[in-house]
Amino acid sequence: MASKQYSINKGINKSLVFKGLRAQYIGYMGLGLLIDLLFYAVLYMLRVNTYTTLLLTVTLGALITAIVYHLNATYGEHGLSKTLAKRKTPKIIRSFSRRIFR
Repeated sequence: MASKQYSINKGINKSLVFKGLRAQYIGYMGLGLLIDLLFYAVLYMLRVNTYTTLLLTVTLGALITAIVYHLNATYGEHGLSKTLAKRKTPKIIRSFSRRIFR
């Protein structure tokens, strides 16, 4: 009886990478471009000139792409979430009584 051979997935516990974007930045890019698509739909329904609509939409899409790639390069895979968490922690904790430590 011949045994089956299965390929081993060597990418376990590695983050997802797509065109240089890592981890959560892929989601940020998708969300930004979805907002860009909705922006185009709203301008189209308001009967704004087609060329103006396309120009604004392409400009917004390029801006979103540049910002997301900049965040990816600056903070890396987990740096942005660490930075956002660090902002929420208090800088100083004051205690006027030692009663809670006894």
